Amino acid sequence: MPTVSVLRTVLTPTVVLRLALGWGAFLALFLAAPFLSGRLPAPALWAVLAGIVTVIVVCAFGVVTQAEHLARRLGDPYGTLVLTLSIVLIEVVLISAVMLGPGEHATVARDSVMAVSMIILDLVIGVALLAGGLRHDDLRPNRAGVSAYLAFLTVLLAVAFAFPGLIGTEGTYTTGQRIPIVILTVFLYGFFLHRQTGAQRMDFQEVVPSRGGADAPAPEAEQQRNRPFDVLIRHRSEAVARTVLLVATVVPIVLLSHDMAALLDDGLGRAGAPVALSGVLIATIVFLPETITTIRAALNGEIQRVSNLCHGALVSTVGLTVPAVLTIGLITGQGVTLAESPAHLVLLGLSLLLTLITFTGPRVTALHGAAHLMLFVLYGLSVFS
Repeated sequence: MPTVSVLRTVLTPTVVLRLALGWGAFLALFLAAPFLSGRLPAPALWAVLAGIVTVIVVCAFGVVTQAEHLARRLGDPYGTLVLTLSIVLIEVVLISAVMLGPGEHATVARDSVMAVSMIILDLVIGVALLAGGLRHDDLRPNRAGVSAYLAFLTVLLAVAFAFPGLIGTEGTYTTGQRIPIVILTVFLYGFFLHRQTGAQRMDFQEVVPSRGGADAPAPEAEQQRNRPFDVLIRHRSEAVARTVLLVATVVPIVLLSHDMAALLDDGLGRAGAPVALSGVLIATIVFLPETITTIRAALNGEIQRVSNLCHGALVSTVGLTVPAVLTIGLITGQGVTLAESPAHLVLLGLSLLLTLITFTGPRVTALHGAAHLMLFVLYGLSVFS
């Protein structure tokens, strides 16, 4: 397809409007920073916050639109990887930027990744399974793919939150421990992506029940087994254009969320809410595009895509954030506190166990979604305790 024709198809007036709205709002906040740095009256503060959230939601639907087009063109796991990596990479950059900024931020990575973990494992998956389970009676994930995700999540989350308190000093890895942890984590994550997009890509595609009672690849997944990149080659212009637009729409969402953090801290402080709630709300907003895409996938009965979006996002978040913050700590000499509290470790362990029970059974139902949501409520209570 000619480049001009692709641009006309992809760069619609709605897409241009969303881009202008997102980047325009960020520019307006940047220019208004001197006025917003003071103590705003409460009505003005909440009005600015409401405006930012509105812009983020509008842009989030734009991200979802591009992600769904890419998913249809490329198939899984390639389509979901584009959305997942674009959001996760920008989130990692933001955490790194905070650490490199002024002040002490020893726990920013721990608090951010913990909030993301509980939001993904329990809130997003809980809502998706509840919505999808009420509409579909036979949701069957690809258990080989879910098993791979859980194997890596168990190790990566233990490295992130448990072992710093067990083998480290005061909740952080020593200098001698950080170097092998960084190298091994990067290698492990790279090996996962290599297998997921290569020899084991069929483990991350939708399945349908076969006559013998076992699960088999869906017909469209089977067609991609031998030549997975044929579609990408035929539609490379459209794929590149949509990927660029997706990232260009994601960036203002994350930047606005970052700028909103200080205002939200101020507002929650006036309301007497715990400081940790700010991190939870920011993480929820940053992952809003992926949340919307996940719920839509569940409503369409694409349960493996739900797993790819959620579990894949968490593998990428931990696999990229831990090496990044430990490396920054080594370069700058900062302490990086990763060890979590016993209550949060128990909640995280229960979330992984519940995920194992949910996705390795004969089928996934709305009851599983309700159980995940209950765990997230318990996490919310722990934030306020």
